[in-house]
Amino acid sequence: MTYLLRISLLVFLTNYLIFPAQAQSSQGKVERVKVHGTSLEGNLSDDSPDRDVSVYLPPSYQSDGDRRYPVVYLLHGFTDSDSQWFGLEEHWINLPEVVDQVQGNEGIREVIIVMPNAYTRFKGSMYSSSATVGDWETFVAEELVAYIDDHYRTIPQAASRGLAGHSMGGYGTIRIGMQYPQVFSSIYLLSPCCMSPRDDGNTDAMQQAEAVNTVEAIDEQSFFVLATLASAAAWAPNPKNPPFYMDLPTQDGEVLPEVAQKMAANATLVVIDQYIAKLKQLNAIAFDVGNEDRGIAAASRELDQVLTDYGIDHSFEVYEGDHINGIAGRIQTHMLPFFSEHLAFE
Repeated sequence: MTYLLRISLLVFLTNYLIFPAQAQSSQGKVERVKVHGTSLEGNLSDDSPDRDVSVYLPPSYQSDGDRRYPVVYLLHGFTDSDSQWFGLEEHWINLPEVVDQVQGNEGIREVIIVMPNAYTRFKGSMYSSSATVGDWETFVAEELVAYIDDHYRTIPQAASRGLAGHSMGGYGTIRIGMQYPQVFSSIYLLSPCCMSPRDDGNTDAMQQAEAVNTVEAIDEQSFFVLATLASAAAWAPNPKNPPFYMDLPTQDGEVLPEVAQKMAANATLVVIDQYIAKLKQLNAIAFDVGNEDRGIAAASRELDQVLTDYGIDHSFEVYEGDHINGIAGRIQTHMLPFFSEHLAFE
């Protein structure tokens, strides 16, 4: 072997063996598991109680077998799924890539990230509890947490658990977070939906929702019709009203006040006064929204004012963006640093 060939081979082996290993060291590992939800059994929508759950394990998880990690439970939005967020399907975000890009950056500490699949017959569970959709609050706050603590090297205490979510997941975060401060210590809401009572007048979406009468027709509906059905399933269940076992807030285009009130009673800004004491038990609260996400931005400003009036410390920001185009960047520059600062590490 010539001298030049030996040098070339040495350079090749150096690049192959050393530099890829350094690159790999900043990449996490993704696992997808099934978690059975006893609390989801028997739901009238016939959605499976065995839920797919995607788990992001940070880069050092495989190499440092004695180390334990905080966990961030991240809830996806309406019509989304964990498989979309975790890059198994083409989507507007790939969470593992987003997180890997900032691993090792100043202010970013390693955490496990867990996302349950809340995609249901009606394209989203609203992370709520009803006979129609099942008890998603218990599933997330109790059964899912217990499974993750049993199967991964977590730090099994509230101080080391965070809860976050986007859109419907942001709503789920405040809904569950303000009920379970003994489970989650810090919460982060990304463009949270559903915080104000809806205007349930004679809209096109309501009329179209009334016309849906078969399971097969659900997939043909627009986003807002689907959102109407999902909200009714979560907040106005009716076990005597097949095939969807829900009541809609309108009938023949006219508002049904008793149903509209049931649905409005699930809006964050309607119920938040009942949970002030528990919100004060949280270690940290943050939320943000794009300035072009107008309805959600307005409701988020109201939430900011309510928390301020009650003297609850929190962080709130309106940034330039719409409902989705700033989310990846906010996760990198705000959400991950937020949990790195406020969760308890070993």
